[in-house]
Amino acid sequence: MAGFAAFRLLWAGQALALVGREMTWFALTLFAYQKTGLATTLSLLGFFHFLPLILLSPLAGALVDRYPRKWAMLASDLAGGVATGALLLLALLGRLEVWHLYLASAFTGALSSLHWPALSAALSALLDKKDYARASGMMSLAESLAGVGAPVLAAALLKPLGLQGIFALDLLGTATAVATLLLVPIPNPKPQAQEKTSLLGEALFGFRFILQRPPLLGLQLMFFGVNFLTTLAATVMPAMVLAKTGLSESALALVRSASGLGGVAGGLFLSLWGGPKRRVHGVFLGMAFSSLALALMGAVEGPWAWAALAFLEAFFIPLLNGSNQAIWQAKVPLEVQGKVFAARRMIAWLATPLAMLLSGPLADRVFGPRWGQGEGIALMLLLFGGLGVFWGLSGYLFRAVREAETLLPDAKAD
Repeated sequence: MAGFAAFRLLWAGQALALVGREMTWFALTLFAYQKTGLATTLSLLGFFHFLPLILLSPLAGALVDRYPRKWAMLASDLAGGVATGALLLLALLGRLEVWHLYLASAFTGALSSLHWPALSAALSALLDKKDYARASGMMSLAESLAGVGAPVLAAALLKPLGLQGIFALDLLGTATAVATLLLVPIPNPKPQAQEKTSLLGEALFGFRFILQRPPLLGLQLMFFGVNFLTTLAATVMPAMVLAKTGLSESALALVRSASGLGGVAGGLFLSLWGGPKRRVHGVFLGMAFSSLALALMGAVEGPWAWAALAFLEAFFIPLLNGSNQAIWQAKVPLEVQGKVFAARRMIAWLATPLAMLLSGPLADRVFGPRWGQGEGIALMLLLFGGLGVFWGLSGYLFRAVREAETLLPDAKAD
């Protein structure tokens, strides 16, 4: 089994695992907010996951290029299973607390740092260049399918099964991902002929590679900015929904599922279309339209209106990420993609934990006290989402970013 057939099997396993993880995340969001009633609790849950993920990314990238990429992906998937198993045990004993969720989030975040660079680099070697954008669209589709089904399933199953049942289903999805990963041959390119360097030196290689190529650096700074702005709003969006609906599980499930459905539609659209000929258009316009929908969520009322805009916000994300991924896969040599992609992610995603750390206190101590919890967070969505629109369109002002595809040579022939 090879090529796109192998990718489809790998995709199926990862998709099922994503459903389990999204169900767990939905259940933990409700559990944490019901325990404290604070938006800060939700932002810290995300912060403790993303901080180790981002900080360890350069080291993870070096490990991915040094050792078989299948091992890295297995380690990440198994770590998620260990964390979920620990939460299941605590729930069965009746001793699960919010701080346990922070620890589990940090542990899974640390090991998750291996998964993305390993998967991205493995797919570059597994697939032909013409299939990059389509495969990226399918991966976005898997994430979005999980986003559609998981909230509905979790909301429906929480009462009859409790947290324990949700955790058990998550473990089943992890087992499926591990089984399919073991069946798929993951190519490992031959290492470059060069002097041996330390693991730290290899970890820093990705940053040097990007700094020497201003178009790639510019693209990641674009993502840094838009991630910071939209995360400030999106992190506390569930708290807005819960605050305005009297802690309605069904309202939050509707909005989350609509977001997932939008991602499904966007992923299918990208998978069938393949993306714009000039990928940067997909990046800039994807940022602008997605941010616009997020901003408008703060200007409307009611679960169905929020759900419609959540659909549109998520619809453009596969276009945005798929276009960017296709640029990097085409411009970065296969044998160093693990290191470079890890550095790339750290540059773009470092904004995420910073924004998460700020968003909760901004909602609870600045916007909430002045305008009320629900209305205050709505204003945050309108403000930071609106700034995201301008940030996305600003990419057209800089030639190094606007013409990234022509300024850099392809690393892999057509």
